[in-house]
Amino acid sequence: MYVTPPPWDIGRPQPAFLVLAEAGALRGRVLDAGCGTGEHVLMAAGLGLDATGIDLAARALRTAEEKARARDLAALFLRHDARQLADLGERFDTVLDCGLFHVLDSEDRTAYVDGLRSALRPGGRCFMLCISDRDRGAWGPVHKVTRGEIEAAFADGWRIDSVEPSAIELSAAPGRVEAWLAALTRT
Repeated sequence: MYVTPPPWDIGRPQPAFLVLAEAGALRGRVLDAGCGTGEHVLMAAGLGLDATGIDLAARALRTAEEKARARDLAALFLRHDARQLADLGERFDTVLDCGLFHVLDSEDRTAYVDGLRSALRPGGRCFMLCISDRDRGAWGPVHKVTRGEIEAAFADGWRIDSVEPSAIELSAAPGRVEAWLAALTRT
């Protein structure tokens, strides 16, 4: 992965997350779980926030660090498994997830959501973009996420503020896929 830019790496923040940033929804310490080449981490850092990104793809993390240097932004990038967020030993105020939740199977989703709960301070927010079952195209994961799956995954220890139709832009055809934008608060 990341030998060439994957279609979900559009070289800028996803529009749905940019709208959240411009509205002031990102606060405090920000974690991007599955940050790829770091566009959302760098967006948060550009707002003056303490921003950290984690990913398993070393090549993507190197690219993210290069972007941070080129843009003169302070951000931390770590090679870490998002299914083991508790192992970070850190607490965040905001977590961003763009395209991670929808690639996890049921068991991994449970571990991920448990880790999110431990990594977010009480009252912290998670904003998640995942490919939706409303998308009828062939691009993306075989299993596309339903609203019910989001609600079930975040039923315990969370307040589901909203699950709204959105989109994930792509750098290749079809150009975008239907998504859910979920806003979740840790209780």
